[in-house]
Amino acid sequence: MIKKKTLTGSCLCGAVQFTLNGPLRPVAACHCSQCRKTSGHYWAATSVARNDLVLTNDTGLRWFDSSDQARRGFCQNCGSSLFWDTRGRDQVSVAAGSLDGASGLKTDRHIFCTDKGDYYDIEPGPQQFDKH
Repeated sequence: MIKKKTLTGSCLCGAVQFTLNGPLRPVAACHCSQCRKTSGHYWAATSVARNDLVLTNDTGLRWFDSSDQARRGFCQNCGSSLFWDTRGRDQVSVAAGSLDGASGLKTDRHIFCTDKGDYYDIEPGPQQFDKH
């Protein structure tokens, strides 16, 4: 976990804005087919304790139940993929690309690598896992 840090983020149009109040997990890149379809590539996200995610504007926020275990939060206006929320967990995943400014985060792992698209390679360095 990254030390407690306050970061802000938003969707492309600003109809969803939020503050993260701290400690954040390093970024995980998920290559599963659901993440690729919802993001258009692979999904890169940090996570934060549910209570440390503060929505400062949620007028555009909508949720899609993508499975029995999780739902995905997105902006209904601009389509930005923002959150992945697993039922029963205290953590919420937040799209790394939705954060404002320098975050200090680093990608430390790639998951569901066997599901990755055939049009790209995974960079060397971070650990790679067939599952999560």
